[in-house]
Amino acid sequence: MPRILCTRQGGSACRRRLGGATRGAATVIDLPPITWQAVLTGLIVLLVGVGVGFVARLVVQRFLAWRGRSESSTRVFSGLAQGVIVVLSAAAAITVVFPSVKPVDVLGGITIVSLAAGIAFQTVLGNMFAGIVILARDRFRVGDQISVLDHSGTVSEMGLSHTALRTFDGRLVLIPNSSLHSEIVTVQTGYERVRSTVTVDLDDATDLTHARLVALEAMREIPSILSEPAPEALLREIGTATVKMDLRFWSGARQLETRTAQDAVIQHVVEAFRQHSVKSGDDVVTVKLVDGGRATDSVQ
Repeated sequence: MPRILCTRQGGSACRRRLGGATRGAATVIDLPPITWQAVLTGLIVLLVGVGVGFVARLVVQRFLAWRGRSESSTRVFSGLAQGVIVVLSAAAAITVVFPSVKPVDVLGGITIVSLAAGIAFQTVLGNMFAGIVILARDRFRVGDQISVLDHSGTVSEMGLSHTALRTFDGRLVLIPNSSLHSEIVTVQTGYERVRSTVTVDLDDATDLTHARLVALEAMREIPSILSEPAPEALLREIGTATVKMDLRFWSGARQLETRTAQDAVIQHVVEAFRQHSVKSGDDVVTVKLVDGGRATDSVQ
């Protein structure tokens, strides 16, 4: 500390300066010292917290895997458990290294930072919380085929902020989790089998019972169509000169399986109709017009 010499002329001012310097020195002396022992103890607390977090991550992974949860939810929730423990251990280490810092002060600082981050990153945090809810519900997983908004495809990645979708035409679509949480999502592979329908138009003059039997026999011969539930051929609507028949059948739930089954049904049923002389129809009507005593045919 610098020496302060007081003369008789400046006695009062000098004494004020001396008192201020003394108070400043006292203030510096009152600060809690940071010792190597405290630093070492804080480092040990942090390392122990990191180790406990790693063990907690493994425990959560094993538990969620035992419960049959998806790989994505297991990865995210085990990482969250580890992160929470590491943050708490870091806060404890700070209180050990700096004794004047109370745990309540650390928690208060974390709360303030969290509020500021929540205001600044509302959309990001909204997607993250939506991702946590989606992963917790576990309604679909990586590899499932879903349809949301105008996008359909296979889920390739599930994270906290977004879900990656590989569309059926090979494009990558990143969907915010808030959209998945608020919109209607159709999980095509939610069950092992799905029903598809192909509609055919029959001439209203044809034998409908015979046409039904021919269609059912043709569908039963297709390997990609499930025998249980059995395929159906149901009359649905009467047109001007046609009758619509719905060919209903069950197949595997994946997009390729349903499209392959539809293709096979169309090919086999059309060939069977041709072989058994079952006429398909359309709503074209032939009207005979009389013009000046001469009959002409006009198609409408």
